[in-house]
Amino acid sequence: QVTLVESGGGLVQAGGSLRLSCAASERTFSRYAMGWFRQAPGKEREFVAAITWSGGTTYYADSVKGRFTISKDNAKYTGYLQMNSLKPEDTAVYYCNFAPNTAAIRDFRGDYWGQGTQVTVSS
Repeated sequence: QVTLVESGGGLVQAGGSLRLSCAASERTFSRYAMGWFRQAPGKEREFVAAITWSGGTTYYADSVKGRFTISKDNAKYTGYLQMNSLKPEDTAVYYCNFAPNTAAIRDFRGDYWGQGTQVTVSS
């Protein structure tokens, strides 16, 4: 059974940084694209970032562009989201997602989801 384990969330002051990790249980996931989504209380889940399986191409939501960086270590079956210059509006539960390609991720069609990790940014 495929599992995705997220870590790295927490409480941080505005302007601070956090690094989220998403570890996959299977080597086959190194051939998958990966994405990050977030969901704030009372809001719908929204796309944050995506990366191709090779790591060669990345996509970002406008709200995080220039502050967040998505990356992927295929040798460790793990993906990351480096979040800098955090703002209170970044507060949400963050989820990683794996899919065969980034188009599927950006269309919310990825089949595999992590359990979510809470990120809270205080003002």
